Amino acid sequence: MKHIPLNIFLEAKPLYYKEIDHKRVHSAYETLKPYIKYPRTLHIVGTNGKGSTGRMVAHLAYKNGLKVGHYTSPHIMKFNERIWVDGVDSSDEVIEVAHQRLFGILNKGMSESLSYFEYSTLLAFVVLENCDLMVLEAGLGGEFDASNVCDKELSIITPIGIDHQAFLGDSIEQIAETKIRSIQKQALLAPQVYDEVIEVAKKIAHDVGADLRVSPRVNTQVDSYKIQNIAKQKGWADYLVDNAMVALQALDILNIKYDINDLKSLELFGRFYQLAPNIRIDVGHNPLAARAIEKALEERVVLIYNSLDDKDYEKVLQTLKPKVKRVEIIPIHSQRAATLNAIEKALNKVGIQYSYFEGKIDTNENYLVFGSFYVVEAFLKQRES
Repeated sequence: MKHIPLNIFLEAKPLYYKEIDHKRVHSAYETLKPYIKYPRTLHIVGTNGKGSTGRMVAHLAYKNGLKVGHYTSPHIMKFNERIWVDGVDSSDEVIEVAHQRLFGILNKGMSESLSYFEYSTLLAFVVLENCDLMVLEAGLGGEFDASNVCDKELSIITPIGIDHQAFLGDSIEQIAETKIRSIQKQALLAPQVYDEVIEVAKKIAHDVGADLRVSPRVNTQVDSYKIQNIAKQKGWADYLVDNAMVALQALDILNIKYDINDLKSLELFGRFYQLAPNIRIDVGHNPLAARAIEKALEERVVLIYNSLDDKDYEKVLQTLKPKVKRVEIIPIHSQRAATLNAIEKALNKVGIQYSYFEGKIDTNENYLVFGSFYVVEAFLKQRES
């Protein structure tokens, strides 16, 4: 069979589909299943906080001596970011070997029929098969997500908000149902903004016979004072403190030992991350994320911003407005990018002054780069050039 390198193979796949055949990934998984081993699996679903919560769990378990893999998406700069093993992103060589193996097992037709995310998820299973623990982050869904094909020991449900309505439903209840129906034996519900999510979680847990723990009301050895202290040292926003509490509670449920102090060595790139003394970057992209960021900002900032077209960018801008001096729009490359005209119209409606980002950073100003993974990527590439 002709050798097709992973980067070329994935580039040929569309990143987004209007409709997805949810059966095909299950069929591909059943084909793959006899050929690989499966670690203990922690599945993370939700709207916000999946990446940081998952990385905290993975980092602490790895620091305690386990072999740990973390599958996350999307990536900021390079595909390898999606498959993290024992503290580092997987190498090109490891990923390429796994791709050739997976492609060979599934065959050409099945491999080509899978979406970008479906194939990437199965690829992660191959890369991470020898781990003691696999932390598996769902994409935009839950029940029908490609990451939901395998059994999991525990599910974490991070904060759920309104996002991806075209795929998940128009109400908070519908979105919560779609995500939470992925749970099996045990689930840990992170602190939620909407009470409806808690009710939906309790009902689904009852229906499927799952043991549901509601954070922070779980039995845990968490020393919250220590967490607050570490958060202060690292400049974490409150939402990252919440995520750390949930991560520790998950480890308690899984009976995995950890040292809270290991959080000091954790870098959460792209999550309210201090890139420079006057620049923070955050890959958040929806109103729920904007609420958390607005609360976290201590001073008014220049917002470097853009958005995908399926996001409520007007509400995002309205939420951030109290902490924004002005906006500098940065162009992004995505087939789902909102038109610049639409962003301008939203800024005018909300009443925020704006211009276009020209690559200049004023040392007398504080900046927040926010709006999507694409915004952070575009900003970092401009800084590199």
